[in-house]
Amino acid sequence: MSDIIQLLPDSVANQIAAGEVVQRPASAVKELIENAIDAGADKIKLIVKDAGKTLIQVIDNGCGMTVTDARLCFERHATSKIRKAEDLFAIRTMGFRGEAMASIAAISQVELKTRRIEDELGTIIHIEGSKIVDQHPEAVPAGTSISVKNLFYNIPARRNFLKSNSVEMRHIIDEFQRITLAHPEIFFSLHSEGNELFHLPAETLKQRIVHLFGNSYNQRLVPVEEETTIIDINGFVGKPEFAKKTRGEQFFFVNKRFIKDHYLNHAVMNAYEEILAGETFPLYVLFIDIDPAKIDINVHPTKTEIKYEDDKSIYAILRSAVKRSLGRYNITPTLDFNQETSFSGFITDKPLDEIQAPTITFNPDFNPFEQKRSNAASRSAAYAEGFEKKTGIPQDWDTLYKITEEEEDIDEQLSLIPEEPEQKKPVINVINTENSKQFFQLHNRFIVSQIHSGFMLIDQQAGHERILFEHYQEQLENNQGSSQQSLFPQTLELNQADFALMEDILPEIQSLGFQIRPFGKTTYIVDGIPADLGTGISETTILEQLLEDFKNNKDELKLSKRENLARSLAKNASIKAGQALDNQEMAELIDRLFATASPNISLHGKPIIVTITLQELMERFGKN
Repeated sequence: MSDIIQLLPDSVANQIAAGEVVQRPASAVKELIENAIDAGADKIKLIVKDAGKTLIQVIDNGCGMTVTDARLCFERHATSKIRKAEDLFAIRTMGFRGEAMASIAAISQVELKTRRIEDELGTIIHIEGSKIVDQHPEAVPAGTSISVKNLFYNIPARRNFLKSNSVEMRHIIDEFQRITLAHPEIFFSLHSEGNELFHLPAETLKQRIVHLFGNSYNQRLVPVEEETTIIDINGFVGKPEFAKKTRGEQFFFVNKRFIKDHYLNHAVMNAYEEILAGETFPLYVLFIDIDPAKIDINVHPTKTEIKYEDDKSIYAILRSAVKRSLGRYNITPTLDFNQETSFSGFITDKPLDEIQAPTITFNPDFNPFEQKRSNAASRSAAYAEGFEKKTGIPQDWDTLYKITEEEEDIDEQLSLIPEEPEQKKPVINVINTENSKQFFQLHNRFIVSQIHSGFMLIDQQAGHERILFEHYQEQLENNQGSSQQSLFPQTLELNQADFALMEDILPEIQSLGFQIRPFGKTTYIVDGIPADLGTGISETTILEQLLEDFKNNKDELKLSKRENLARSLAKNASIKAGQALDNQEMAELIDRLFATASPNISLHGKPIIVTITLQELMERFGKN
């Protein structure tokens, strides 16, 4: 029997490695920009076409490479970062394993242009599927420009698994934001389809956050700073009133490397305990600086997970730092234990010698037992005179209410008419008759309706969500959403990621009845909203909440686009718990609920209707 084990060719091995390193265009963007940062560049330009499927180009002004380095960088495990295994525990750069360039070159057509500042000529290399097609010297700008064309051109199955351009572009923007947040001292720009999406000059971290997410974030940030012998922490957290329903704007960086860590996230959320609304998540951009020897960053192929030597201490320090910052900037209630509150009203700026002792004046000849009645009369007269001046009502106001003889005769005639017995209004009315339906609203949350066997309790919010969900699903299927024109068009400012998301779902949004159109790079104009949303609703607020719920459902429930949109809008447009309803509104809600396909089950899989039978009531009262 012949041998069956053999070594894989380098081209196949590189394609397998590429499956770990390059899952989508955003992965290649991350690796190329990190290489530019490691090269010492302070200006980096990213250009993408067709959401990175056709072109990803990164241009930097870094140190450049020699001819040998330019050729060698495409070999597997070729790196300038480590020489021995111990170097893994002293790494502060981004890439270090030497697999990125080899993996990218194995699944695309690559053009590399590079030159060191001290060299007169640079080097140009063309590679297709790990094979060098051309290499020659040429005069090129100092630094490096690398173009990745036709990603996955030689692996059609992988290319077919890529999502739509809008989805892949959102992933690219996410990676771009993470890198630019970690390095605010570097100039970055992002160009897509000939348009500049981001222009980020070298600036402070706070300015970088505002440029990435919008001017409104300038008032939402609380600084965090903490220095200890174990770690140093700095960055910003968001004020609790601006927390969102999605985790999107939460960033941890360890030694300027973006990481995902549920343990540290729990520490931050713990610091917000009791000051955060339920099911909301605060913004944070936090940097942890730690000795590289105390962490292991080589535990995940994408290097987004880290092991710590003393994770419990890091948890405690992070929680305390965030909690202290929230308290210091009056986000959480604080008490001043250094001041005695009972004396706070006596604090004065006057010197002690200017403070005058209080004086009391009195009449030594006053006799309280003399002329008691005359004094009372004079006081009454004085009061009446003052009352007249103040109100304009004459002193003899009591004559206004004297009954004349004619009025007395009328009263006697009216007294002969028999009085009808006073009708007492019932406190709770849940009577259903054939001619009229009367309902009772319990705590402005539940509707009580009498039935033959007992009565029903209906969750008004869950019921209305079910009604609207099926209504919006029908509109999306038939593209028949009706709109009401806004009196004054509103502008909706979004960050780049949300702008790209809105662009992806724009046809469905318009099918629901929204009239919106893009205006500029990150702005939409809202001309109208669905007619059934009613009045008094902010167009921009409902769209912002719709996007938040859409992202949240997408991450957690894995819904289709249409179902996600119908669910998100139904949740935000529905009647809320605590809203008072009149009898007609309750009757209409119940009729529409029982006309739906699933009136008993809410969108979250919980009951909408609870029935209490007469037999159950009799048993509760001890009657058989």
